[in-house]
Amino acid sequence: MNHRREFEIAFVGLKPGVHVYDYRIGDKFFAPYGEQDFSNCEVDIKLSLDRNNGFLLLKFDIDGKLDILCDRCGNTLKKQLWDEFNIIVKIVENPEEMNEQEEDPDVYYIGRGESHLFVGDWIYEFINLSLPMQNTCGENEKGESLCNKEVLEKLKKMETEAITQTNPLWQGLEKFRDLE
Repeated sequence: MNHRREFEIAFVGLKPGVHVYDYRIGDKFFAPYGEQDFSNCEVDIKLSLDRNNGFLLLKFDIDGKLDILCDRCGNTLKKQLWDEFNIIVKIVENPEEMNEQEEDPDVYYIGRGESHLFVGDWIYEFINLSLPMQNTCGENEKGESLCNKEVLEKLKKMETEAITQTNPLWQGLEKFRDLE
């Protein structure tokens, strides 16, 4: 089976009601999207599709783990993901025009002639939205950073060097700092 077709849902023949799809997402899934900021992805997606007349209600439940680098020291961190996203897919005559006008990112339009719904792009987006904005090693019970000590020392050294080295290009601007 084509890897991309695995994420296409033929909704035309579905009876009204809830239909559940399970997906196991690994690193291979992200290949078409390019390099990611994480690795060793093991995420389970439970997609509940509620088929109604004129629209589909999609509920994505995300549960899994992946490795991501610490923003401060570069250590590998194991992150647990858990999130939930909802999308309403409305079936209309003019989907392109409606999608351009729609301001709600949770509403998407498809044409009446469509028979399949590709959910792979939403899965990609929702896994990325489930990642924390900042990834750091955290602190121990004493409040000390668990980051790599050598890297922190190097960063501190680089910071003090940057402060002591002044660019001659900016020296003349210092006299304007205190003017008001």
